[in-house]
Amino acid sequence: MKRWVLAMLRLSVFMAAGAGWLAAPARADGDARASIVDRLCTRETEARIAAVDELLAGVARKEIAADWGAAIIGAAGDASLKCGEGGVRVIAKSGRFRDPLTLADVSESSAKLAAPFVNLRVRAAYEMAGGLLLLITAPASPLAAKAADDLQKHAGIANLDALQMAVEAQPSPDLAGRLQAIAAFRALRHPDLERRIAAIGKLADDPTERNRTALLDLQGDKTAAGDPKVAAALAASIASIDRWLQFSRLMATVYSGLSYASILFMAALGLAVIFGLMGVINLAQGELIMVGAYTTYLVQEAIRAAAPGILDLYLLIAIPIAFCVTALVGVLMEITVIRHLYRRPLMTLLATWAISLLLINLVRVFFGTQNLEFVTPAFLSGGERIVGDFIVTYNRLFAIVFALGILIAALIILRRTKLGLFIRAVTENRDMAGCVGVSARRVDVLSFGIGSGLAGLAGLALSPIYTVNPNMGTNFIVDAFMIVVLGGVGSLIGTLIASVNIGMINVIIEPAYGAVAAKVIVLLLIIIFIQFRPEGLFAPKGRR
Repeated sequence: MKRWVLAMLRLSVFMAAGAGWLAAPARADGDARASIVDRLCTRETEARIAAVDELLAGVARKEIAADWGAAIIGAAGDASLKCGEGGVRVIAKSGRFRDPLTLADVSESSAKLAAPFVNLRVRAAYEMAGGLLLLITAPASPLAAKAADDLQKHAGIANLDALQMAVEAQPSPDLAGRLQAIAAFRALRHPDLERRIAAIGKLADDPTERNRTALLDLQGDKTAAGDPKVAAALAASIASIDRWLQFSRLMATVYSGLSYASILFMAALGLAVIFGLMGVINLAQGELIMVGAYTTYLVQEAIRAAAPGILDLYLLIAIPIAFCVTALVGVLMEITVIRHLYRRPLMTLLATWAISLLLINLVRVFFGTQNLEFVTPAFLSGGERIVGDFIVTYNRLFAIVFALGILIAALIILRRTKLGLFIRAVTENRDMAGCVGVSARRVDVLSFGIGSGLAGLAGLALSPIYTVNPNMGTNFIVDAFMIVVLGGVGSLIGTLIASVNIGMINVIIEPAYGAVAAKVIVLLLIIIFIQFRPEGLFAPKGRR
């Protein structure tokens, strides 16, 4: 009997010890939660920031549930954590009341409650912790990218161990790379020498101006960079970043030049066809670009009203419409006015100038003088960072690709179709083409329509990246004529090369001397070039 009683006593002791051992983490978690909530309810900035640090450290050690941490930080950040005298703490939001320690629903408290004031330092700590906890608890959330942005803004106060948890939990390689860079930035002054050197190397692998500045700041800190190994790693990393940044600046200059050149090329391409074929100085070419942009706007508004679900596709849908509408305007111009003024260049110039004024004022009457607002399609929003600080923006990439597509289509028409053969024949020798049965009058109408349609496509491509108003065309007409003259009258390849050259020269000169000086210098260079080669880069044989 005694043995049985002793055995039962021993079993009770073991069970009590086991229950105490299992309950210890729960009590510790509860005590930690209570301590954190109490300090979040104080008015002292340092106490609240320390509470955030303790919470993140507990999450990193897996002593505090990350879900609870995200909930309490969110409540403190949006002022739904209410605090009162006597240790009364309630999360009150949307008519619902919860216990901040257990997140269980509770009845409304009769105590006088208020949310502590959140100053800028505390707000930064809440944003950092909220972003970090979201990346830990919901790494695949649609808000993960924004959380990483918030975390990057406050990387200097982030908990390094919790950051590492977020990196390990992140399924997206791109976002994980960003978080690793943030962790490296935070570890630059870590007490562990090896971790500091590893962080320096990690920042060198992502050569941005921000990382270079961080390494230069560390280099100036004799306490953190006094070790010879750290100093050597810093020198090598800064030199590597400098090389990549120089390359990225070169790439950014080339990309800016190409995007500007694509705009100039699209503005000048239709003029090259019209001026090259008929010798007509069409001063209304800029207004045809404006007509294309306004047609695109009308397509956008029609889709917004009839089928808003496909609004992102309005640019693609507007391509044939903008071309046909602007081509029709060009055909009407040719039939009603320009046809009667061939071989009278001065009268043609004055007539097209009058047409340009008419188009500008018609648009002002129907649409007003304000700038139009275009929806930026999702596929044109944002960009992709390639190297260093060089970012390929999708809207400018669209302009470049679109310009290349127009060039290829124009070359196919001119080189591979019967219409193109007739256009080249009339361009080289109008009278001889007429003798072999080519109707120069019909070719003139079709060419003027094609040239006008190309101007309309230029307006379409400009609409997402340029200010669209009734006066937009006047900003392109001078540049377009310079390109046509420099490239060679009627030469599409010459127009392309001239556009690239002028675009690159503008981008290189403008940062140093300003936009006006850049245009003056470009004009002087073109004048000097024309003195030595009056026919341009690629002139048709019939015009030499």
